[in-house]
Amino acid sequence: MLRNKEFQILLVIMIFISIAATAATLYFSVEAAIIVAITTILLIVSTIAFTIWRYREIRKLSSYLRKISSGDYSLDVRDNKEGELSILKNDIYKVTLMLSEQRAVLMTDKSKLTDAISDISHQLKTPITSMMVMSDLLSDSKLTAEKKKEFTRNIRVQLERIEWLVSSLLKLSKIDARTIQFKRDTVQVKQLIDKAVDPIRIPMDIQEQTLSIVGEETVSFIGDLNWSAEALLNILKNCVEHTKSGGNIHITFSENALFTEIIIRDNGVGIAKEDVPYIFKRFYKGKNASDESVGIGLAMAHSIITSQNGTIEVQSECNSGTTFNVKFYKQVI
Repeated sequence: MLRNKEFQILLVIMIFISIAATAATLYFSVEAAIIVAITTILLIVSTIAFTIWRYREIRKLSSYLRKISSGDYSLDVRDNKEGELSILKNDIYKVTLMLSEQRAVLMTDKSKLTDAISDISHQLKTPITSMMVMSDLLSDSKLTAEKKKEFTRNIRVQLERIEWLVSSLLKLSKIDARTIQFKRDTVQVKQLIDKAVDPIRIPMDIQEQTLSIVGEETVSFIGDLNWSAEALLNILKNCVEHTKSGGNIHITFSENALFTEIIIRDNGVGIAKEDVPYIFKRFYKGKNASDESVGIGLAMAHSIITSQNGTIEVQSECNSGTTFNVKFYKQVI
């Protein structure tokens, strides 16, 4: 403390004032000069004691900040007293809480990134290994033309799968990073459903599945047509994959003062009860999932819908079908 230049200057000034005041009162009375001297000495001692206390509190705060910088966010420096130091302590504690929350978010993001990289490498490993084996077989001069054609076709299928997987992951990454600006247009639900259904009409025809769409032409919501169609397409693909030949898929839509609702229902194999809470988790594959399923379509649908002020829920029973309930909420100003 005594090495502090500001405190040295203050101490010199106080001593000078004390000596000057004592000398001035000495002309009037010795007793008065003694009283002034004692008073000024007490004031100087009180100031020194108060300064020592403040330095001790500041040292505590410095130690607290060093612990924070080392990653210890468990300490609580708050007090309920008045004064500048108390305000500073409370402000430091608020910053500590904020840093602790940010650290938790970063750790969660890091864990998610690690898991995502692990899942991606696992998903890519199988088709890449398959293509490497088939490419080695293609180099065999004794291989028949028919087999070469079959292997070439299989390699193309695997490449298309990898292309779809990478494209989907890039879309999900952009949504997670909030780099996608979803449009705020008026989306006609009938037009949205037609756009989403179009790519799956051929697979449905092949499996002789029937599709029914019920809803009024005027139903709409505020959102992004293309991205919303991407979300519904992934839901419909899931329904087509899990519905047997000759099955039915029903889509109904309506709106009220609070939200626009789209209900997609199939009569397929359903989802096991224990799998329902996890079906929107990335790379999760339930018991009834097909071998070709990657577990990314419903995760993407969930991310797109929730990013547009919406929700998606699912109800399902094994061998009784699955119902997806999508709601786009309206903002009330």
